[in-house]
Amino acid sequence: MASVSSLGIGSNLPLDTLLANLTTAEKGRLTPISAQQSSYSAKLTAYGTLKSAIEKFQTANTTLNDATLFKSSTASSSTTDLGVTTAAGAAAGKYTISVSQLAQAQSLATAGSASATDKQSAVSSTDRTVVINQPGREKPLEIKLTDDQTSLNGIRDAINSADSGVSASVIKNKSGDYQLVISSAETGVDNAMTISVTGDDELNALIGYDSASATGGLKETIPAKNALLTINNIEVESASNTVKDMPEGVTLTLNKEVANATVTVTKSNDKATSAIKSWVDAYNSMLDTFSSLTEYTAVDAGADQSSGNGVLLGDSNIRTIQAGIRSQFSTATTGSAFSTLSQIGLTQDSKTGKLTINNDKLSAALTNNSVATQQLLVGDGKTTGVTTTTATLVKGYLADGGMINSATTSINSTLKSLTKQYLAVSSSIDDTIARYKAQFTQLDTLMSKLNNTSNYLTQQFSSSSS
Repeated sequence: MASVSSLGIGSNLPLDTLLANLTTAEKGRLTPISAQQSSYSAKLTAYGTLKSAIEKFQTANTTLNDATLFKSSTASSSTTDLGVTTAAGAAAGKYTISVSQLAQAQSLATAGSASATDKQSAVSSTDRTVVINQPGREKPLEIKLTDDQTSLNGIRDAINSADSGVSASVIKNKSGDYQLVISSAETGVDNAMTISVTGDDELNALIGYDSASATGGLKETIPAKNALLTINNIEVESASNTVKDMPEGVTLTLNKEVANATVTVTKSNDKATSAIKSWVDAYNSMLDTFSSLTEYTAVDAGADQSSGNGVLLGDSNIRTIQAGIRSQFSTATTGSAFSTLSQIGLTQDSKTGKLTINNDKLSAALTNNSVATQQLLVGDGKTTGVTTTTATLVKGYLADGGMINSATTSINSTLKSLTKQYLAVSSSIDDTIARYKAQFTQLDTLMSKLNNTSNYLTQQFSSSSS
């Protein structure tokens, strides 16, 4: 059969051109499907943008939905020898603090040995166990030792492998002898160690130690101590040099012994102010996304009305989401002295809906009425408060079965259907063009034969006449 490129040669007809025009016309059936695919793909992308903007607002809303923000404070110390930080609930005040003793972790050492690798016991035992008791430990630490683990290095490695709050090292002293050092990882008298070895009297004589009587093969090189300090002349004892909630909400870090240091705790609005500003910024950014996705651009009559318009123009979901979130700002029933955001300095533009902050008014609300501000914004954290009710609403929008998920599921379903439709129409076009090609080929062949017959008869008639 003749190829497409040879169509019309036999019949002298423009069959190639005719077939090309028919192909173009047939493929025009795909244009509306492609247009729908592009439209729905753009909507799917737009919903992704919408979801991302709402998630960013949700993150800022979650940060602000924290009552402890409104109980923040800062602290300062008169000396670097005494560090101080605060947590929620720390009351403002000034404290005079003296530290007479720092907490210490106990350290024990063996007598000097000529070798760190030679066995320290000639006893052969399968039940050799190092037992370490500490008052603060719920159960004794038990470490099994084989006959090959009785050197100083072997004992060190076995203790360190237990990873249990007790560490060991081998030190070469100035005399050239090796000493095994066993230390508690934690400070305080409750972490003082009593060590014994069962199943090996020789090794027990080497590393045994009784903290109560301070006797045994080990010698105490650093005693276990608690930190001793006074806060406003009240005596305090701590197992750690990090002293928490003394006073409540205040953490002291004892770096050195110090006399009459001054710690000042003051109320701070910095965290709450920062969270509110981030919340406002995230909300306004979300509104910008809404506006971009629903933007309408007027065009001349007869022009493409979709040109320049937002992909989700007229979409009911985005209108519902925007109205739903905005409605939470005016439905505060928290028992607070404040009932609207404007009372704490947050006002909405009547046209754009964006929030603006009056810094002076917000500062006054946080300073003079922090509890009321917290009640307005956070409420009880369950059913009341602007950020609490907003969190519930937004969580529903973003849920698997929520509005956005349902919309994207529907769009994906439509895109799958359009893909099937496109493939079916494309296959139909291919079949139609193939049929046209076969018919044109037959026509070309037939016309070629007829032309040949006509030429033959013409020649015969000419010969007869001659």
